[in-house]
Amino acid sequence: MAVITISRQYGSGGDQIADLLCQRLMYHQFDKRLIVKAAQEVGLSERIAVDYSEDTHKVQSFLERLFRNTASSAQMLAWTEDPSLASSPEKTDLTDLAVLGLVKRAVYAAWKLDNMVIVGRGGQVLLKDSAGVLHIRIEAPMEDRIQRIKGQLKHDQYKYNADIEARRMAQDLILKRDVASADYIKRYFEADWDDLMLYHAVLNTGKLTPEQAVESIVTMVHSMEPEPSRG
Repeated sequence: MAVITISRQYGSGGDQIADLLCQRLMYHQFDKRLIVKAAQEVGLSERIAVDYSEDTHKVQSFLERLFRNTASSAQMLAWTEDPSLASSPEKTDLTDLAVLGLVKRAVYAAWKLDNMVIVGRGGQVLLKDSAGVLHIRIEAPMEDRIQRIKGQLKHDQYKYNADIEARRMAQDLILKRDVASADYIKRYFEADWDDLMLYHAVLNTGKLTPEQAVESIVTMVHSMEPEPSRG
């Protein structure tokens, strides 16, 4: 049927929408198993099949980036990124870019498998010109996001914190994660995370429930014309 990429602001409910979409359409969600498979195909062990996404990305200073990208902390066989996926593995440093190559390879593999939901990981850029792909952006007003994350924090390890403290922590976390997501897309994909031209639709969960957002996406999926085989 289709591949759906979801870019989401932190606290917008994008992950919940992805889960509901998989249930509704009986799709698979991109996960580390595809990273492991990509690693095995180029002779790497499961141990180094790191799922490097914006969720684990941290904004670094210039010096941190300089030393991180030049340090030879380990040697490994890593995939050298090639859009055609026709190149072969070569020996390289264990850097963010080397590990990211495996994630990119796995995203292309997910596209070929079809019936897949890809959350984050630059899917909206990597597959922007690929057939049969629907790119969705999930956003929400800041106050809605704060309330959602505050509820999660109080439910998890911070349930005894004062409400005002939980709110501050939620807002700080949202700002930090949004900056990291934008930095990840800019640094590794040379794109603007907020560029609306990357998406077929932007859904506001301040106006739509997760279930309503899912129904909107399902309608768009069903309106897409069948695509030829991607093998």
